[in-house]
Amino acid sequence: MNEFIEKMILRAKENPQRIAFPESENAEVLLTAEQVVKTGIGYPLMIGDREKIEALAAEHGVSTKGFDFFDNTIDEIRMDLAKEYCFKFEDFNEKTVIRKTKDTVRCGMFLLKLQKADCVAAGKEYSTGEVVLEAMNIVGLIDGVDSPSSIGLADVPGFDGPEGQMFGVADCAITAQPDARDLAGIAISSADTVHKLLGWEPRIAMLSFSTCGSAEHESIDVIREALNIIREKRPDIKCDGEFQLDSALIPSVAAKKVPRQSEVAGRANVLVFPNLHAGNIGVKLIQIFGHANAYGPILQGFRQPVCDFSRSAPVAEMFGNVAMLVIRAAADKGLRMNHMNIKGELQ
Repeated sequence: MNEFIEKMILRAKENPQRIAFPESENAEVLLTAEQVVKTGIGYPLMIGDREKIEALAAEHGVSTKGFDFFDNTIDEIRMDLAKEYCFKFEDFNEKTVIRKTKDTVRCGMFLLKLQKADCVAAGKEYSTGEVVLEAMNIVGLIDGVDSPSSIGLADVPGFDGPEGQMFGVADCAITAQPDARDLAGIAISSADTVHKLLGWEPRIAMLSFSTCGSAEHESIDVIREALNIIREKRPDIKCDGEFQLDSALIPSVAAKKVPRQSEVAGRANVLVFPNLHAGNIGVKLIQIFGHANAYGPILQGFRQPVCDFSRSAPVAEMFGNVAMLVIRAAADKGLRMNHMNIKGELQ
């Protein structure tokens, strides 16, 4: 296990969270949940047929000590959940909730929205598209964000930036051809993610083949419009562009190419790519030629934290993703409590 993931585990242990696992009839998910208990980073909530889950765990030598269960195969349990949900929310009727919660991923999202779980970890058997769709339809997106996205964390040997060897890259997995509102949402979500997860002060660079008007093209207009949206919706975020990659990361280049004062140019710690082509290619270039470790992609933009495993991910990678998920869930819970306290003081 590398140093970064070890740090994430130590931070997660400071504030353990309740993690819903919708794919509990998968041996690798069970092993991951067992590690959650052993390391003390959280409390697994296993969704599915309890008898089948426990039988599979016994078959693979997995201890279920410390696991909680939500057996969505029992009609009465789903009916009780539907009644509680419809008492608190109006977006689905009871009949629909009862039907939808037969599916374990959907069930996990309903439990998350009801705060019976603090986060959801899925994607080992469900596709990324399925996980994202159910999170969008049930949990919903944060204010100011029109679409979900992802961020990766790159750890590049020899790179010396404002966060040492690390920086964030977004979006590299979800939105193929973002419009201005999508790009703005990616930047806003990325700023919030790195702040909650890593404690960084976000400095977001909107990447392009142009720096501050050195070229003109309709695709650059999309980036400029996104910047205007970000400044209107989240003026607290340090976000600037459009920048070429070197202008975003290298202070001496920024000094020559950026003809104005900028809190981001040459000091960016998050790079927002203009589309998924650039993002996917960029990450692979960093990994292949820069010998970087890349963590993620981390799903972002939802009202509550959701994790998507790669279906080929080994248990160690899944566990690292869960540790990062727990940190974000704890940060979200802290923000909700602070918001409630502020409202109480104002009243």
